[in-house]
Amino acid sequence: MSTELIVPTLGESITEATVSKWLKNIGDNFEADEALVEIETDKITVEVPAPHAGSLKEIKVSEGTDVEIGGILGILDESKGKKPTPKKTEIKEEKVKEEVKEVKVEIKSSPAKSSPSARKIAEENNIKLDDITSSRSDGRINKEDVVSHLSSSNKTSTNKGEREEVIKMSKIRQTISKRLKEAQNTAAILTTFNEIDMSKVMEIRKLKNQEFQSRYEVKLGFMSFFVKAVVKSLQEYPAVNAEIKDENIIYKNHFDIGIAVGTEKGLVVPILKDANQLSFGEIETKIIDLSTKAKDGTLTMDDLIGGTFTISNGGVYGSMLSTPIINRPQSGILGMHNIQKRAVVVNDEIVIRPMMYVALSYDHRIIDGKESVGFLVKVKEFLEDPSELVLGI
Repeated sequence: MSTELIVPTLGESITEATVSKWLKNIGDNFEADEALVEIETDKITVEVPAPHAGSLKEIKVSEGTDVEIGGILGILDESKGKKPTPKKTEIKEEKVKEEVKEVKVEIKSSPAKSSPSARKIAEENNIKLDDITSSRSDGRINKEDVVSHLSSSNKTSTNKGEREEVIKMSKIRQTISKRLKEAQNTAAILTTFNEIDMSKVMEIRKLKNQEFQSRYEVKLGFMSFFVKAVVKSLQEYPAVNAEIKDENIIYKNHFDIGIAVGTEKGLVVPILKDANQLSFGEIETKIIDLSTKAKDGTLTMDDLIGGTFTISNGGVYGSMLSTPIINRPQSGILGMHNIQKRAVVVNDEIVIRPMMYVALSYDHRIIDGKESVGFLVKVKEFLEDPSELVLGI
């Protein structure tokens, strides 16, 4: 009996995907839940599992081709869903017992632990995973490890005669381009700026980082302070946490904060769900987990949907000031920047303080200037006197 392998639902905002790699060839047998094909959406790469044991009868969508959600990827033959036929290189136990002559069996070590995107790039470039050094403590090889290996091995092989190289944009890059342009075309984006004296936050981090790391096994970063400050400020200025849908304004009573993460494929924004209920330790732990998954290409749709507000930290790349673009359908995004020591006036005296410029880009259709400025001033106040964030008073 034949069955269809269907593109699964990947989230309400996802309408199509691209077949990046078939993991089985026509005629190959497989077991239930075994990955058959790898597909790439505008946000993540996922493996489509077999709904039952069987064999791959027909491939309907070739690699590099787009397919709509619910579309047919291939045809499966359920009648051949028995144990996979042993390959010629495999030796059956019964045959070994019958053989009188000696048989040399080469036992190969299992392939290194790796992400789907890492395996894909390695296979496309004929690289053995065992030859790649992992940058992670658990030995798992991610995409960045493979790219780094390729870069170091290809330094001397570049053809200097080629002045240009044409590469098709990835699905995620195409969608990023489309959505950024849509945000500019459909929202009345305006940006307001302020600066924050980071002295108090830096003092707390210096004083409590070792104890914090011992308790939560992660460092006390700046992001947890910003998430806490943003959530409290959103509670006072609910329009910044709202969105426009048709002719209605939807006010959100939940605070799901998107954290922009740069990857090799482009920018992704995994979500800290119910951030108002998270402690400093939980925030930092979840951010590390989501960032690792983003770089490994293992984010799920649940990690990416439902955001109400976004924080983008261009400071990690050395940015001093920027005007971030809102992440539709959200109405606001906070841009963090590099911390620099500057001369500022405090109590009529010139002092040196670690200062950070911050920017709030917002949809002026729903957020007035008074609200946007008030929100950003509130974020500044919480971070310059973080006692309320830390103590809750």
